[in-house]
Amino acid sequence: MDHTGYSSIAAAGPFFFFSSWLLMLFAGIVGDEVGVAAFGYLDAMKATIGLWLVVAPLVGAISTSRRRK
Repeated sequence: MDHTGYSSIAAAGPFFFFSSWLLMLFAGIVGDEVGVAAFGYLDAMKATIGLWLVVAPLVGAISTSRRRK
């Protein structure tokens, strides 16, 4: 049985929290120029999970189509 799927899910956990933290920082830094109000860490986590739910299927579809060629 191949465990690469389970280990990649576990490895994505810390990256999720780091991505949320970066999103919170950049929203505070460029918020005035972009027109976005600064938000906290919990809101950054919500936005990050939303982005991941949109991007993950796209990445999976692209990687599957490249494996078939």
